[in-house]
Amino acid sequence: MFDTIIKKVRVVRPNSNETPLLDIGIRDGMFAAVERHLDPAEAYTVVDGNEWLAFPGAIDSHTHIGIYQHPSIDAPTESAAAVSGGVTTLLTYVRTGSLYLNRSGPCGDFMDELLHVSSGRFYCDYGYHVSPISSDHIAEMERIVCAYGAPNFGEVFMFYGLHGLHGRSDTQAQWLMLKEGDHYDLAHFDCICREAARLQRAYPELAPLIQVSFHCETPEILRAYEKKIRHEDHLQGLAAYSAARPPHSEAIAISIVGAMAHAAGLHHVNILHISSREAMEAALRCRSAYPDVDFGIEVTAGHLLLDTDCPMGVWAKVNPPIRPREDVEYLWEKVLDGTVQWVVTDHANCPRDMKVAATDPGNIWLAKAGFGGSEYLLPALYSEGVRRGLSPNRVAALVSGNPARRFGLSRKGDIAAGYDADLALLDPSERWTIHAANSFSAQGYTPFEGIELTGRVKYTFVRGQTVFANGQIVGAPEGRYLHRPMRG
Repeated sequence: MFDTIIKKVRVVRPNSNETPLLDIGIRDGMFAAVERHLDPAEAYTVVDGNEWLAFPGAIDSHTHIGIYQHPSIDAPTESAAAVSGGVTTLLTYVRTGSLYLNRSGPCGDFMDELLHVSSGRFYCDYGYHVSPISSDHIAEMERIVCAYGAPNFGEVFMFYGLHGLHGRSDTQAQWLMLKEGDHYDLAHFDCICREAARLQRAYPELAPLIQVSFHCETPEILRAYEKKIRHEDHLQGLAAYSAARPPHSEAIAISIVGAMAHAAGLHHVNILHISSREAMEAALRCRSAYPDVDFGIEVTAGHLLLDTDCPMGVWAKVNPPIRPREDVEYLWEKVLDGTVQWVVTDHANCPRDMKVAATDPGNIWLAKAGFGGSEYLLPALYSEGVRRGLSPNRVAALVSGNPARRFGLSRKGDIAAGYDADLALLDPSERWTIHAANSFSAQGYTPFEGIELTGRVKYTFVRGQTVFANGQIVGAPEGRYLHRPMRG
């Protein structure tokens, strides 16, 4: 007997060119059969798939659950939003210091508390990427890999040396809660790379998963250009913010990462949320210059859907910035030609009452950076990607298969016997418009407001359990923490 049979769906696998009409049988939380004409009498529950597309559950591998709200508060609403869009796994970048748990101290103690407050709060499965902030944390990296199953280190914010999360800052040590004598700078990043390289040598079976992920912007460039752009006062809104954090700042930082990883003997790094042509070309130059380093290349849905003329303006403030249309089109070229390996959202629920300054809500410099949107990852990439010639199978690879392989989720990312039964059923013909009022997120707005999409998620299953159906969240938050590489 099967626990569930889903009848008549077009199965979308990341390593295929077809979407055959099949039935899916689920047993004990895993796919047990994917074939034609399964007998409905052999299942306790039968779901009519209506010949919709069946995608492997999306993996949003770059999020920030708990950054502006306590993780225990943020996880239920933001994971509910995620599953409503077919995301079945969230991987979140975390660190000590202000935000998240608002504490310093050992990484292990931080992780123990984070896992405690996260338990029973997610509707989807979840995992963490941990950023070593202090020099003491570098000595804990081995424990983070072995005890907590979090082998990807980051997000390493290269701009934190002179900039805060939202703009210029001279209080880095204070809000990162660094001890006297600690510095969050290139030397610290070099030490992270060298320890990760040592761990790759010490644990060869884990070496491909031991990675360092970088947010690439150059702090000195940001400091000078923000001063210049604000003084000149010729640009406003998103255009001003993009000019104040210019593309060559990304490119320079990426070049530094390439040289640093090569010098350290580190074989796997990730260049996160590439936003511009100049940055992408720098990453490709690094790939050519340092063939010993595997450069993972990531872009976000926000940088693919929005440009500096976005009507939501200040609500779309994010780092690195939303760019002009010519950069957006170049990023799409690199999605279509296979250069981009995975697409994410960088979801960070910055609630409406925190996002903009109450006294000057249109001021881009006073607004906070970041916004949510995990629920739009799969439908938006499908809608816009297919329109541009991307196949459904390539969509599945970008949001599921590729991140699963990159980050050690060996039982996720595909629809085949033995994989976790994570599944998103998407009606490819339904046209709909994004409105924040319809979201399960607690954010209260979205920079994607008013964008029309074709293709909507109708059902989401996590390990065979229905968590979203017919526009409603189903059941309790029973997501599990994912130790990577996955066991069993």
